Amino acid sequence: MPATVPAADTPVAKTDQPIGLWLFFVGTAALVVSLSQSILIPVLGELPQKLDTSVSNVQWLLTSTLLVAAVAVPLMGRLGDMFGKRRLLLVSVGSLVAGSLLTALTSNITLLIVGRAIQGLSAAAIPLGVSLLSALVPREKAGTAIATVSAMLGVGGALGLPLAALIAEHADFHVLFWITAAAGLLALAGIWALVPEDASRTGGRIDFVGTVLLGGALVSLLFPLSQATKWGWGSVEVVGLLGLSAALFVVFAVAQTRIAQPLVDLATLRRRPILLTNIASIFFGFALFASLIGTASYVQAPAATGYGFGSSVLTGGLAMLPSGLAMLILAPVSAKVAQRIGAPRTLAIGAVIVAVGWAARIVATDSLWQVIVGTTVVGAGTGIGYAAMPAIINAHTATNELAAANGLNTLVRSVGSSLASAVGGAIMAASTIALGGAEIPSLDAYRQLFAICAVASVLAAAIALAIPNIPAAKQPGH
Repeated sequence: MPATVPAADTPVAKTDQPIGLWLFFVGTAALVVSLSQSILIPVLGELPQKLDTSVSNVQWLLTSTLLVAAVAVPLMGRLGDMFGKRRLLLVSVGSLVAGSLLTALTSNITLLIVGRAIQGLSAAAIPLGVSLLSALVPREKAGTAIATVSAMLGVGGALGLPLAALIAEHADFHVLFWITAAAGLLALAGIWALVPEDASRTGGRIDFVGTVLLGGALVSLLFPLSQATKWGWGSVEVVGLLGLSAALFVVFAVAQTRIAQPLVDLATLRRRPILLTNIASIFFGFALFASLIGTASYVQAPAATGYGFGSSVLTGGLAMLPSGLAMLILAPVSAKVAQRIGAPRTLAIGAVIVAVGWAARIVATDSLWQVIVGTTVVGAGTGIGYAAMPAIINAHTATNELAAANGLNTLVRSVGSSLASAVGGAIMAASTIALGGAEIPSLDAYRQLFAICAVASVLAAAIALAIPNIPAAKQPGH
């Protein structure tokens, strides 16, 4: 096991290199990848009729991306450490472009699902981009670059809703995929032409056994979570798949200790800073996705519900726009704060801000502006937290393991988002009001979800404060 060193201790870049362009193209790739994961949410309701297919088939446009991403992120992170982070980043962004083009050119539901699955491979672009910049950029500039790319995981989700809603009102949904294809192609060309490869590579063999076991465990975990509202939490399918997932995780853990070059270095994961950061990341991922599902539908609900404003799909999406902008603006600020007080404390500050935002959402329900302010506060705290996470991961991880470590952190954030989808769906299905022949989630249901998010954020803050503070000399960007 190589000694733990901060990623920025061995930069290969000189100060006269076009670091701003590197950040622009890598950040664009991260933004478009994140955007592609949420961009269909506002238009899902109209797709069954447009595609002449069932609601369950349309749901696979989201599920296929989620499941492929769950397997791709840890595998491609490990491959990036082995064979080159830039090389695998190009593969990830290329997958986004290929999947976007396929989905833009067809209305066949099977081909659309295949295209979305191909897009799922691109989810590894964010941790690969974070790791590549960590290794390339000099320490005095690394913090801001890393924070900005990491925060894109939240920014893209928040910006995807208003963009998709705008397109839905004025154009065909295929335009969404043309946009991601064009932006992805721009990022791909820029990375290929301007961003150099990182010198640190481990080489070695691919752990096929670990890949199959981890992939099976993750799919068995995430698939029932995505279907729990429809199947029921006590159904044989949900209970059986979750049990299978637990068993596969145990077998995976045992197998990794007996393989010379494992897919995941469990010794690294057991380090207190890495373990605690990943646990806190689950709570942050939960809070972010709950904001997505608890804002647009909330403001679009009829006024007769006692809480909704009867807003259009576009207004519902635009309600998330300030949140996305707050994440984007505060990411570099978070990096500066982390340099001064340490990334763990910065992570805790972000979590407290998220908790305040959710508390505001519980009590402030009279006006649309109150909902937008509360959501923006949640976004601001999430952006600060997302930007601080890779600083902790990088400071406690060897340079030749950065991509794998950041990939797992990205993955656990996604697990948190999947939990939010499942838990939020269950809460809203359990407490409804009848209105115009339809069952609509009650205000109490939303408040329960917001309260859970507030508690989760407080727990994330407590966990962050238990993480050993990073010495100033080891902070990226110091």
